[in-house]
Amino acid sequence: MARRPRRKAEETRADILSMAEMLFRERGYVAVSIADIATALGMSPANVFKHFHSKTALVDAIAEIHLGAMADRFGSVDGEMLPKERLQRFVLRLLDSHLQDIKDNPYIFEMVLTTIEAKFEAGNRYRERIEQRLQQIIQDGVASGAYRCADPHRAAITVADVLACVLHPVLIARDDKETLVHKAHDIVCFVDTALQNSAC
Repeated sequence: MARRPRRKAEETRADILSMAEMLFRERGYVAVSIADIATALGMSPANVFKHFHSKTALVDAIAEIHLGAMADRFGSVDGEMLPKERLQRFVLRLLDSHLQDIKDNPYIFEMVLTTIEAKFEAGNRYRERIEQRLQQIIQDGVASGAYRCADPHRAAITVADVLACVLHPVLIARDDKETLVHKAHDIVCFVDTALQNSAC
């Protein structure tokens, strides 16, 4: 009997990620063990651990994929718009994306919350993407003369903190969409005014 050819490590890793995400979606990540994933794939738990040294590492890898896709969804914002309009559109797109995930993928969203709250690498990288996008909007505002800001990087970190109540997944799960949209509008107006009138 011919031996089955060995699979590449990347293929096995991709299979583990795919199966883990499927089981997490069905049962919630807390209810799924490494042994459950291994059994569903017809392999030993040791083989799963060879690719992911812990369940935490596996969760972080899935969250990275999910958060990367979410970051892609908020896409570019038209550079021809006024800075305030760009901020508004960016924040509302991101808010809408998070709310959609709460509705469509509750177990995956729960897992993403954990990576953010525990400051896993995936959560940290997602925060960095948000800050980079905010920094670009602020820099463009400075270049156009709309904003006075000596340190756009620092300002972007502060703006991300201020926007947390309408962007942070833990916090937005507590409010209805209408309330969150009103809050987002008010905060963007406040931030826009601050950036126009402060050398920050």
